Amino acid sequence: MKTVFHPASERGHADHGWLNAHHSFSFAGWYDEKKVHFGMLRVLNDDRIAPGMGFGMHPHDNMEIVTIPLEGSLEHSDNAGGHGVIQKNEVQVMSAGSGIMHSEFNHSKTEHCSLFQVWIFPKLKNVQPRYDQKMFDPKERNNKFQVLVSPDETEGALWLHQDTVFSMARIDKGKELEYNLKFKGNGVYLMVVDGAVMVDGKELSKRDALGIWETDTIAISAKENAEVLLIEVPMN
Repeated sequence: MKTVFHPASERGHADHGWLNAHHSFSFAGWYDEKKVHFGMLRVLNDDRIAPGMGFGMHPHDNMEIVTIPLEGSLEHSDNAGGHGVIQKNEVQVMSAGSGIMHSEFNHSKTEHCSLFQVWIFPKLKNVQPRYDQKMFDPKERNNKFQVLVSPDETEGALWLHQDTVFSMARIDKGKELEYNLKFKGNGVYLMVVDGAVMVDGKELSKRDALGIWETDTIAISAKENAEVLLIEVPMN
């Protein structure tokens, strides 16, 4: 097993007033040559958006984008006439494919919105752009892994154009979970959403992350009540 530790304190940070963003990987005006990507994982942004504020129409192409609201709700629109709102316990996937323009705004005029937005390099290029979203029951991740995104819908997950799997788990203090990788040769980027866990002898706290590869299983033990996000991705 090989690992790389990314402490929360070493993430990129940009406070634009309306947007308070932390970047796990090089993004916009922040660059770290050691944190450009982890395998096919290109971006993991931890964003907090002020009420009524957001990103105006902007383009994407040939990227699989997954948005996971943590608090509040996010309203999106695109140049194909698509429009919707996603909220906590929902997940949205967007295949930018051959090209799409979209906007994202905090749906509330009074409450902040917090979210993870993750970009994955696609397996196929120039596909037809698409959106999908789904509500997930958070009880289904209590001391077990709940699959949110995968290459297919066999586990009730959303799908995207890559051999990647997004899973979340809430782990009670003192419990241990074992994650078995779905694809040989993949790695896992593990982000602690909240709490503290121990992985491969390394203690991780809130928003710390660990990249893990050259293994088939990962044991995660909770030092305190914890929630984790695991992003399994091809390494090349």
